Amino acid sequence: MYKAIMLPIDLAHDSSWKKSIPVALKMAETFGAKLHAVTVVQDIRNAMVAQYFPDDYEEKLTRKAAEGLSALIAREMPGADVAEHVAVGQVYREIVAAAEDSGCDLIVMASHRPELADILIGPNADHVARHTSASVMIVRD
Repeated sequence: MYKAIMLPIDLAHDSSWKKSIPVALKMAETFGAKLHAVTVVQDIRNAMVAQYFPDDYEEKLTRKAAEGLSALIAREMPGADVAEHVAVGQVYREIVAAAEDSGCDLIVMASHRPELADILIGPNADHVARHTSASVMIVRD
């Protein structure tokens, strides 16, 4: 049914992957799908604060994110064949773009119960679900 599955991971928040990793692994195993993991580094290039960071700051953040993603996958998904992706930009847009670029037809991601701030700002899971053509499975806390 599914050929490729995208698993967004926020390296700063265990809740973004603790419950979604087992679900994504099981879905990939069940359907024989390729598993992709993506983490997103916030883009500071256009922010007013960018002038206060060294020129290579984003490159260092991206490298650190790639190392962190590899370590998490090795620790939490030993032996799994996972394609790793690191993107820079707005979180939900980069998740959608990575899923499209990888041909993913399912995105498995964690989400928490919405709070007032989420209703005003909008959580990433909601934005992903509204902006992708892939199916989205939201794993709740």
